[in-house]
Amino acid sequence: MGTVSLAGAIEAGDRRALAKGITLIESSRNDHRERAARLLSALPAPRVPALRVALSGAPGVGKSTFIEALGLQAIGRGRRIAVLSVDPSSRLSGGSILGDKTRMEALSRKPEAYIRPSPAGTTLGGVARRTREAILLCEAAGFDLIIVETVGVGQSEVRAAEMTDVFLLLLLPFGGDELQGIKRGIMELADIVVVNKADGGQRPAALRTVAEYRNALRLLRPHTPGWCPVVEACSALTGEGIESVWGHLLAHRRVVEIGGELEQRRRGQSVSWLWEELSEQLMAWLDQEAGIRVPVGEYEALVAEGRLAPPVAARRILSEVLARAVRSVPGREGEAPGPALHSDPARAPGGGETS
Repeated sequence: MGTVSLAGAIEAGDRRALAKGITLIESSRNDHRERAARLLSALPAPRVPALRVALSGAPGVGKSTFIEALGLQAIGRGRRIAVLSVDPSSRLSGGSILGDKTRMEALSRKPEAYIRPSPAGTTLGGVARRTREAILLCEAAGFDLIIVETVGVGQSEVRAAEMTDVFLLLLLPFGGDELQGIKRGIMELADIVVVNKADGGQRPAALRTVAEYRNALRLLRPHTPGWCPVVEACSALTGEGIESVWGHLLAHRRVVEIGGELEQRRRGQSVSWLWEELSEQLMAWLDQEAGIRVPVGEYEALVAEGRLAPPVAARRILSEVLARAVRSVPGREGEAPGPALHSDPARAPGGGETS
């Protein structure tokens, strides 16, 4: 299937085409990367921007059960939901363990739902390497609620927040002592905090946890201008409180739309994506160019031996790479290479260079 026809099939809501498109954008092959870029360019802009939700929580908090309950609630309100579930990677194959899809059985059987587990690989920040592109494909396919389920809790979850509209933190019922163990960084990102498993004998502890977090969040600066973070108790198992959580998500969306924050946030996300992609493509180019590997290896050895400072080595690598790139362009062999080259890479770490 050609790129244009694949984009058309995705827009028409073809689930197989969507799966094929996400597989294409997740590939690291050079020819696939070029096709993926053409696919993204061929996709139409969504008629209505989807509600993008980042959902994070520690293992065992019940993320899959909560997503299923929330997804069924949203489908009952006429929504179509895509779940981009970022699984820990298998140490043997490097692929996704695929546990989340099997745990959301009721949701996965709904025609209005699409669940895509992806391996986290070595990517930091709790998201997969191509989550941003997957979001765009799901929006083009007509899904108006997209949930990005991250690997776990940590300050690096800021990457998930950077590509979504609202950050939902899922917590377990516990006492006040455990409150000190939650990282301040992720609390500052949270727009909605949900204490799950508020049922049976855990309900009193859940309600105490809600009260403690409401007090704690008053001391933090809100992640979204004009929005005061809310804390809610729920039971994904029984469904109690899920409707209230859905209401908070819609209320947050209204706030960011009315204040123009949504458009501003989307623009910032695009710029952030640009610089991430530029950095990634530069590193991929350095790794793939056979003529560059030798000097990079030499500099690595010098840094490992303590004979050259890493910032100095990085600057010299870039200087040499740019010079080689200029010399490789036909008709430009005689031009000055730009940054000065250093013929003696073993020079002292300081070397009189300016930073």
